[in-house]
Amino acid sequence: MDDLVTERLVLHPLSVMEAERVASGEPDDGDRWAPGYPADGDMVGARRFLTTCAITGDPAPFGAYEIRIREDGRAIGGLGFHGAPDENLVVTIGYGLIPSARGRGYASEALRRLLRFARESGIVRVGGDADLDNIASQRVMTAAGMRLVGEDEQLRYYDIAWDDDRTTVSGP
Repeated sequence: MDDLVTERLVLHPLSVMEAERVASGEPDDGDRWAPGYPADGDMVGARRFLTTCAITGDPAPFGAYEIRIREDGRAIGGLGFHGAPDENLVVTIGYGLIPSARGRGYASEALRRLLRFARESGIVRVGGDADLDNIASQRVMTAAGMRLVGEDEQLRYYDIAWDDDRTTVSGP
């Protein structure tokens, strides 16, 4: 699978071997990781991807991606799908950046590209969530075109759906 590229970023689909290194937090000589990468969320995401691969096989192209700075190739975070689409062509996403990369619009840029990829791949709806107090993550999803569709005592739920070339909002 090819990298997904934006103006400033490269979204690199992780192989099982790369995900194992991210999950362990131990790079090899070829990895270019910014200081602080992988963060806890990156390691959790890599482990989720590895578990999916072990149980149902590689969900490519609906797996985990490393967010890299296009200019120098340094990894600054991760994003991806929580697994292959369900029978209704719906997927869930997650993302995160190391603290030093936050506040520069990278997460919104990466998420917009991943959402475009999902739509181009036939996905009809993408969902995500954020803790009630994680205002930054809520802003990322809103900036990428997702809409708030509900909340409970812990989370706010966002999604975006496509129908007849129009962006619509649907329930969680």
